[in-house]
Amino acid sequence: VQLQASGGGLVQAGGSLRLSCTASGRAYNRNTIGWFRQAPGKEREFVAAISWNWDALITNYADSVKGRFTISSANARNTVYLQMNSLESEDTAVYYCAAKSDRDSTILSRASGYIYWGQGTLVTVSS
Repeated sequence: VQLQASGGGLVQAGGSLRLSCTASGRAYNRNTIGWFRQAPGKEREFVAAISWNWDALITNYADSVKGRFTISSANARNTVYLQMNSLESEDTAVYYCAAKSDRDSTILSRASGYIYWGQGTLVTVSS
């Protein structure tokens, strides 16, 4: 599985950005796609995830981004988007997308469970 994250940039507080994660490789190895971020001097943290759980599409968000960020997919799950609205300076970080095969909706936020990681894309929010 290969993942390519893109769409980062510089934006003013209150603005919006859409990140894209383009995925390739066997679909069963990427039943769940997650977005994580790492700010300077901080640990990597969960942002959002989407999981194709048999007949249901499950999404999950960190409390800090609920109501502002939306995760979605397109192109038969080959592209996953992270629409980020009402950006705050605290959202400044390198954003990574990651993939795993399991569909367990109880552990979508656990970074250690993700097997495949893309390179990051930098989001800078100026206040």
